[in-house]
Amino acid sequence: MFPSFTVRGLPALAAVSGLVVLAGCATPGPDGIADPYEEVNRGWHDTNIALDKAVIKPVSTAYGTVVPDPLRKGFSNVSDTLGIPGTVVNDVLQLRFGDALHNTARFAVNATVGIGGLFDPATEMGLEERDSDFGETLHTWGVGEGAYVVLPLYGPSTERDSLGLLVDIALDPVGNLLGNPEKSYKTGLKVADLADTRYRYSDLYESVIYDSADSYAQMRLTYLDNRRFELGTPIVTGGGQAADQGAAPYDIYEDFYE
Repeated sequence: MFPSFTVRGLPALAAVSGLVVLAGCATPGPDGIADPYEEVNRGWHDTNIALDKAVIKPVSTAYGTVVPDPLRKGFSNVSDTLGIPGTVVNDVLQLRFGDALHNTARFAVNATVGIGGLFDPATEMGLEERDSDFGETLHTWGVGEGAYVVLPLYGPSTERDSLGLLVDIALDPVGNLLGNPEKSYKTGLKVADLADTRYRYSDLYESVIYDSADSYAQMRLTYLDNRRFELGTPIVTGGGQAADQGAAPYDIYEDFYE
């Protein structure tokens, strides 16, 4: 069990030592965005849209139409519950021990009273979701966001968040404890959760992708504004200026990335 955890985690931990440096080296342009890989990014952006049209949208539409909403919600709840231990790890790495205890209690309640996470009684008890990831951990450690990148299938990200995604996958506590058959169930639940999200926010997603003069630039702005808002760093307005950080906080893209 522990040897497996260690071996699987080594590539991600090795990547941290090299890529953390790279993530802080990209220089933002006048618009506050570092995008030196734009040509490659646009290629992957177009590929992802084509895959969405051909596969992801039809599958998510069929899933949302055929599977009843309570069952879809239940699958998503289980997927979210299985992801909580990874969130707790990041809470500890960020020295947010209050959040670590909060999320541990949330996991315990939903895994037991919530019947394996199928239901979410924890939220009703005041134990709402407090999400985190290794990209945020790197931010807490002072690592810059680096350049904007578009990942195949996954979509918009940054160098820092791409590294964070790799580490979160490699060091996932639940994934490392499960055997091969159970891991496939966990993956299936995550895919179902993503399909449900694509179905529920279909109109919003397609308004960004298909109703924009430049869908790549709009998606880039949408992602970076949302992520910077989450981390409490200056966001970029449509004109490329930093938004007023003294203004009342709000997340203009909250639904899109929920």
